[in-house]
Amino acid sequence: MNISKSGYRVFSANSTTACTELAKKITERLGVDLGKSVVYQESNRETRVDVKESVRGQDIFIIQTIPRDVNTAIMELLVMAYALKTNCAKNIIGVIPYFPYSKQCKMRKRGSIVCKLLASMLAKAGLTHIITMDLHQKEIQGFFSFPVDNLRASPFLLQYIQEEIPDYRNAIIVAKSPSAAKRAQSYAERLRLGLAVMHGEAQCSESDMADGRHSPPPMSSGRTTSGHPGLELPYTGRHQASFPGIELPIMMAKEKPPITVVGDVGGRIAIIVDDIIDDVEDFVAAAEILKERGAYKIYIMATHGLLSAEAPRLIEESAIDEVVVTNTVPHEVQKLQCPKIKTVDVSMILAEAIRRIHNGESMAYLFRNITVDD
Repeated sequence: MNISKSGYRVFSANSTTACTELAKKITERLGVDLGKSVVYQESNRETRVDVKESVRGQDIFIIQTIPRDVNTAIMELLVMAYALKTNCAKNIIGVIPYFPYSKQCKMRKRGSIVCKLLASMLAKAGLTHIITMDLHQKEIQGFFSFPVDNLRASPFLLQYIQEEIPDYRNAIIVAKSPSAAKRAQSYAERLRLGLAVMHGEAQCSESDMADGRHSPPPMSSGRTTSGHPGLELPYTGRHQASFPGIELPIMMAKEKPPITVVGDVGGRIAIIVDDIIDDVEDFVAAAEILKERGAYKIYIMATHGLLSAEAPRLIEESAIDEVVVTNTVPHEVQKLQCPKIKTVDVSMILAEAIRRIHNGESMAYLFRNITVDD
């Protein structure tokens, strides 16, 4: 294909081997050459992007995988998008298989929804569309002011189960927590397998010692100070009758129940499914419980293999037989440390999404047989 007449180009947003390899796989499937650009760090760690060819009036697709240095990857994407916008690109579409900060998509006490901040930054930099895969929460799509195509990796993982796991008909799909039950149910229904749910995992505890419940009642709106506008008189309690403190019902504290498995896994292959596998302590603990309950093989299937910190070592020493993830996140180093980690290539669906968006074709084909709850 003559790329000068194709009307679109594909660029890699960083120089890491994994991102370049994914970008090359995508461009090979599309029959185009990878766009010429240089992305590097200055001596003071500033990100610099040089686009080496004209992009005027073109649809530009930026491939950006997220390595361990998340913030550098974000800056590379922002700077490249802004550079392309400045050089008069027609549309700038970010291909971000794993969307960073997606775990910070809900409000916590005195925190912030960082995922929404990142969505605003990407729009400001010049992105007009995003292709991603298996967002941690589907509601994240509402943070964006432009279209977001949230692709699914489950067809590739289901195919792996059918083709690579011997005797998968004797397997049972496991959700390691009730929150993962919908995803597990989807896999179980498609494979015609049973479903088990684990309950009793450690919950994220949040301290409520300083949540404002012991604050004094509000002062009268008519009270003013004779000094500076920002200075308030000390609270004396004289307005206690008019503005009594509000006694709210006290929520009972949560207690972690004993870990239980709802469903029979004895003599079965246990397949735990989730969207992200990062710190693997929960998965290792789940595997030990399943082994105690009689499961003779344990697989972990996840879309995004972040595999931080000591994850490869912990997996290697655990009862887990195999961890299967896609190439949305670079994990070549982890694979060298742990032979149990296997990779499924999803470049095919990313390439097809790029082709359809550029040609103005419907994306419904990529979501066939996928329901809202999947």
